[in-house]
Amino acid sequence: MNWPLPPVLVVDDEKNMRLSLKSILSGEGYELKLVESAEEAIALLERESFFMVITDARLGGMSGYQFLATASKRWPNTPCLMITAYATPKLAVEAIKAGAIDYLAKPFAPEELLHAVARCAERHRLLSENAALRAHVTEPYRLDEIIGESPRMQELRQLITKFGPTNATVLILGESGTGKELIAGALHSLSQRRSNNYIRINCAAIPENLLESELFGHEKGAFTGAVKQKLGRVEEAHNGTIFLDEIGDMSRPLQAKLLRFLEDGSYTRVGGNDELHVDVRLIAATNRDIHEAIRQNNFREDLYHRLNVVQFRPPPLRERGNDVIILAENFLSQFNATMNKHIRSFTAAAKNKLLGHHWPGNVRELRNVIERAVILEPGPEIQPASLPDFNLEGRLRKPETTVVTGNKSLDEIMADFERQLINSTLEQSRYNISRTAEQLKISRHALRYRMQRLNIASGTDEEDTSVIPKDA
Repeated sequence: MNWPLPPVLVVDDEKNMRLSLKSILSGEGYELKLVESAEEAIALLERESFFMVITDARLGGMSGYQFLATASKRWPNTPCLMITAYATPKLAVEAIKAGAIDYLAKPFAPEELLHAVARCAERHRLLSENAALRAHVTEPYRLDEIIGESPRMQELRQLITKFGPTNATVLILGESGTGKELIAGALHSLSQRRSNNYIRINCAAIPENLLESELFGHEKGAFTGAVKQKLGRVEEAHNGTIFLDEIGDMSRPLQAKLLRFLEDGSYTRVGGNDELHVDVRLIAATNRDIHEAIRQNNFREDLYHRLNVVQFRPPPLRERGNDVIILAENFLSQFNATMNKHIRSFTAAAKNKLLGHHWPGNVRELRNVIERAVILEPGPEIQPASLPDFNLEGRLRKPETTVVTGNKSLDEIMADFERQLINSTLEQSRYNISRTAEQLKISRHALRYRMQRLNIASGTDEEDTSVIPKDA
């Protein structure tokens, strides 16, 4: 692939030399920016991107060697070529030590210059291709991967569509397994930054003493083991998006540095003194109760307000109604393809069992359950026996106090409770209608009427004697 090249930055205080370099390089199709001093060059590097810099050794004001030292430290991925009329082996060594990738003595043949520039151009193309391949491997999720037809999921997709194209900072709050990473990836995919890097960091998975270095980078010798300079992930995300998952686990000192970064994109590498700047969109997520963390002084309130420009709250699976079945069928299709199986669907009893479970692990738990069922099921439909008995998962459920929020009427709340009770009793009686009616102290006719009213699939009048495998 022929990657487009940024311009070449030429730094020389001699006008004739600048014009000569421009004539040679523009004739080969390179774009150039010409400046007279190192100070002008640094100001330009802070605003624009260049694939390389060509500088004279002797400049008015800051010398070419001083400029090289500064540029190689602040923009280590931008190679510099030094040109001088005073060529000695000692000066050549000094130029390389200062950070030059190559060294040309005046007068030089145009072919020598073009060869050096072509090497830098090829290097830039390879780095760009590598970055694009890495971005493709870690391609973020798309909006159509957020599956569900419940009202809250439809509203969630509308909000993602609305805020995705903006640069607004986003905070995603929700339980583990509810799809926070899906939302972050979809926001990036819909943004103007989608062609640039999407960087993900799990703040809970990186030791506290290494998280700052991972985020902002470090200088050589900053700490034991820092044998060379390391770029931070925020620098990799320049002009793209960075997603900080489990930000509630970040230490307060690092929260303060993140707050400063959010102000204007400025930061300092660990062990460094230079203030650096990047342009990134930040998306953060946590499964913690962020307001309780603030009350307990574990999370900075000012950082919360800075992050909370736009807030998303993906609903837990237990509040998404029939989305459980929609998701289960989607996972069934995926695992059919990967395992080369041909299971058509779920039996009515299996659907009732899925709908009756509380799903403390949310969509992630459902995915694992369907994968297990596809492995175990020998027939054309998933049977209840191929699903876990959910006893252990049920014990993970925290006691809850029902709170009437105004979103549901009393009749809807009572219907939800009745549906859950009937499903639970059906599961215990292995979907035998007679035994279920007996346990609920109602007639079979009354039970069937309630099941029809609540849209619960019918069970059987015969006792299910199949063996339910123990959940590993």
